[in-house]
Amino acid sequence: MAAIRTEGMTKVYGAVHALDGLTLTVEPGTVFGFLGPNGAGKTTTIRLLTGLAKPTRGRAWVAGEEVADSSKVAARIGYLPEEPAFYRWMTPTDLLDYVGRLFGLSTQERRSRATDLLELTGLSQVSKRRIGGFSRGMRQRLGLAQALVNRPEVLFLDEPVSALDPGGRKEVLGMIGHLRGQCTVFMSTHILQDVERVCDTIGIIDHGKLVVEAPQDELLDRYTVPAFELECEEGSEAGFEALLEALHGLEWVTSAVADPPGGAVARVVVKDLGLARRELLPQVVQQATALGVILRRYQIVTPSLEDIFLRLVGEATEESPGVQARGASPGAPAERAERATQGSQEGTK
Repeated sequence: MAAIRTEGMTKVYGAVHALDGLTLTVEPGTVFGFLGPNGAGKTTTIRLLTGLAKPTRGRAWVAGEEVADSSKVAARIGYLPEEPAFYRWMTPTDLLDYVGRLFGLSTQERRSRATDLLELTGLSQVSKRRIGGFSRGMRQRLGLAQALVNRPEVLFLDEPVSALDPGGRKEVLGMIGHLRGQCTVFMSTHILQDVERVCDTIGIIDHGKLVVEAPQDELLDRYTVPAFELECEEGSEAGFEALLEALHGLEWVTSAVADPPGGAVARVVVKDLGLARRELLPQVVQQATALGVILRRYQIVTPSLEDIFLRLVGEATEESPGVQARGASPGAPAERAERATQGSQEGTK
C-alpha cells in the first residue's frame, strides 16, 4: 500500500490553477523530495494532503486513509510548515507536552518523547527558555520536534531547512535521512543540493503540473549525457588539439571539442556510452602517448540534479502557451490566492 497517493488532485482559486491534476505515488519508508520553483504548487499540495485545504477536484490518500476524512489522517501524520508559529510564552518542553496531550499520550510518554526529541533537534540546553526569544532556525528545529511527537507514519516538511545556517542544515538533513524506513518523509523544497543529499525519489512540479516522478538514481541515469570529459596538463594544449582530432575520426564519436577552443578541457560526445566505456580509454591512452600529451582527468559527464531540474522546468515552460516569463514570478497569483485564503480561514477561527 502506498504511503501517499493522489488521483487528479486539483486546486483552483478563481481563474488560477494552483494545482492541476496532480497524480503521484509515494512508497512507504522513503524520503520523497518534492521540487519546484517558487509558486509551483508545493505548499498547496502539502495543505491538501494534510487536510488543511480541500481540493477542487480529485482525491488523495495518506497512510491508507482518504484525506477527505481528515480526523483519521491527522492522527497518523506530522507536519512542519515553512514558517512554524508557536505560543511565544511557552517553552519547548511546554510545547511538546501540549502537542503530546493533543495526541492522547500518557504523562510518562510525553516526558520521554520531549526529552528524546529535544536531544535529537539540539534544543536540550534551551528546553526551559521561552520560545518568544528563539531565532528562526531554533523555531524550525522545534517545529521538527513537534512534528515527530506522535511518531507519525507520514511526515510532511515544507522547506524544512530554509532558515538554517550550513551547520544546522547538515544536522537537520541528517535527522531526516535517519527517518528513512521509520516513516515516510514528504519534503517540499527548492534547494536542490538538499534533495540530492537525502531523497530516494523525486517529483518535480511546475505551474501546478507534475513534470516528472522517479527514483533519484533512475532520474540521473535517464538524463545522463553520453559524453566524457578530458583534461590535459598545462603545456600539452597543442598535442591535445591533435588528440581531439584523432578521437573525432572514430566512427562512434560524435564530437570532440575543447571548451574554450585551444583550452585544456574538452568534451567528447559519443553515440554509445557502453561501447565508449570499453573502447574510448584505450584509444585515448594510445593517442595521448603517441602525441606526448599528459592527461590529468578522464571521466564520464554526470548530470547534476540542478541540470535536470532546469532542463525539465524549462521544457515545461516552453510547452505551455501563455506562461509568464521566469523573471515575472510564475505562480505568484496562486501564492497570493492561497495567502488570501489562509488569512480568511485564520480570521474565522
